[in-house]
Amino acid sequence: MASFLTTGLIMGNSDFLHKKSLMRFQDGVAWLMQIAMFLVLGLLVFPSQLVSVIGIGLFISAFLMLGARPLAVFLTLFFSKMDLKEKVLVAWIGLRGAVPIILATFPLLAGIPKAEILFNLVFFIVLTSAVLQGSSIPWVARKLGVEASLPDQSSYPITYGPNDRVKGELIEVKVPSHSPVVGKQVVEIGFPKEALIVLIRRKDEFLISTGGTVLEPEDTLLIVGNQEARSKVHALVDRFEPPGEKHL
Repeated sequence: MASFLTTGLIMGNSDFLHKKSLMRFQDGVAWLMQIAMFLVLGLLVFPSQLVSVIGIGLFISAFLMLGARPLAVFLTLFFSKMDLKEKVLVAWIGLRGAVPIILATFPLLAGIPKAEILFNLVFFIVLTSAVLQGSSIPWVARKLGVEASLPDQSSYPITYGPNDRVKGELIEVKVPSHSPVVGKQVVEIGFPKEALIVLIRRKDEFLISTGGTVLEPEDTLLIVGNQEARSKVHALVDRFEPPGEKHL
């Protein structure tokens, strides 16, 4: 078992052919197994049996949502830099999922008396948590004033995985409207040699960069380079020259 885990760890940290394709395949298999798991767990539940546990189930759910979870969160985050509203949100989003239900099947498999009541109770608590807490998270975040828009996650038609042979990373650099590189060809700008422009995103289109490509405002440059190259590219693109002034 230990050798199997060690081998898996080495492969996960290594770079090999078709690694990303294998990762996507494994991710798909994981989602398929989750669907199968919930399907099987659903077959073990009879809605008519949940009626008898509604009362105690609501009581335990309220205790977990309004008592146990907030107490644990505030004690754990006592020394954190989060403000009160952020801690309240963390305390509210403690959703229960499939793990408690799976654990509740163990007494069933062991044949423990009244294990069915325990399983139905756990299933009802998880259902209540998913419906009440899960559906109310956006509303609670807005009421607390801690909601924030997600950053724009650009989707590109290429992928890049750094390895020992190629040092660098994939860098996104946006061309602001006041940038001095606007209206210039790539060959005229003098990008550092260690920064390779592999793609340009212009609105919803992707352009393959050439020396004659003219940059426009709000273009996003997809560059392969290291941290030093990132700094140099930002120095070129973000430099602001007021009208009538030129850098010698």
